[in-house]
Amino acid sequence: MIKKQRQAVRSVLLFLFLFASGCSTFSKTASKTNRLIYQREFLKAAEQLRPLAETNSDDQLVYLLEYGTALHYAGKYGESNHAFLRADKLSEIQDYTSLSREAGSLLLNEGMVQYKGDDYEKVLINAYLAMNYLFLGELDDAVVEARRLNEKLRKYKQEAKRNYQQNAFARYLSAMAWEDQRNWDSAYIDYKNTYDLTGGFKLLEQDLIRAAKRASRSEDYYKWKSQFGQDIEPSSLKPNYGEIVLIYEQGNGPRKQPNPEFIRVPKLYPQPSRGTRARLSIDGIGEFDTGLVYNIETVAIQTLDDAYAGLIAKRMAGVAAKAVVADQVRQKNKLLGNLLWIGLNLADQADLRQWSTLPETLQVARAWVPAGHYTIRVRTFDHFGEPTGEDMPPQTLKVSPKRKTFVNWRSFQ
Repeated sequence: MIKKQRQAVRSVLLFLFLFASGCSTFSKTASKTNRLIYQREFLKAAEQLRPLAETNSDDQLVYLLEYGTALHYAGKYGESNHAFLRADKLSEIQDYTSLSREAGSLLLNEGMVQYKGDDYEKVLINAYLAMNYLFLGELDDAVVEARRLNEKLRKYKQEAKRNYQQNAFARYLSAMAWEDQRNWDSAYIDYKNTYDLTGGFKLLEQDLIRAAKRASRSEDYYKWKSQFGQDIEPSSLKPNYGEIVLIYEQGNGPRKQPNPEFIRVPKLYPQPSRGTRARLSIDGIGEFDTGLVYNIETVAIQTLDDAYAGLIAKRMAGVAAKAVVADQVRQKNKLLGNLLWIGLNLADQADLRQWSTLPETLQVARAWVPAGHYTIRVRTFDHFGEPTGEDMPPQTLKVSPKRKTFVNWRSFQ
């Protein structure tokens, strides 16, 4: 009898040890590939993530997100979109987790079930698809993804009763894509929607004036002209001019840690970043500072905060389930039941899986220039206006008349 008890105890301890080891696999992999990304070894990181992203597993979605991001930073926009399209499809599958596994997550933790992504991650998939399409020059597809992003937000608001606003960054990307296609009215509508969502920012003032004039919306044109105390930038109307658009992905998004108020659920914490803005330098033209369009950190933290009630309710149900199971075992073997109760609670950890390579903010700088070839540079600056040294090497761009040339830069420091 004593021998059987010892074997049972060993079995419980071995199970809990193996479970805990399995839970740490994702965090170890993410830590390793993130180091490569921070060292700007994007293709090496992508190569390590590729087999994990292509393998069916509980963590496949989050690996697809990290894989797509590494390819995006490497400038492999088409390959990046293949990964993001798979991630988008996987995130939308409704009932791919069995009831038995959901029940198992009550006894142990959320790491037992397939990761479906947080709401803010699901909508940012479409933001990255839209950006990639802009860099590829596939403007219609960029507009489609911007629309799909905001359709997701409307769905969350209507079906899940979550008070999510439309995504200003998606509207702004869509507006630029419409403008590049010279669909002036659609461009104006999306610039106006961006203004309604954000309350306005410096870049948007010129956008609204220019788009209203181009769309022959005279009343709106004079309204914005009067409100902002300026008129349209003349170079933006010249037929031989095009525009350089820098999309700057600044800093590091918030990271999940156990919530100190209830350690079985996660909480997002901001990550300090030295670089807070960037400056686009165009040889022979001048310098142009980036402006904030979208704060991922703020939206992500608020989104997870909104989900706390549901997360806590589920984990409390898990505590009750553990108590029932442990009591049933305790009735037959007190030692084993007590050990199981302790072990199950120790194993009930916060699910810390996340899209960990997102930036803190998305910013934009824009410059109208005569058509031609230009050497550009991007420098990153801190809060005090001092350069951080994390700068984009010089690039040569071709600017076509009446068209936009999109370029991106990511800083990590």
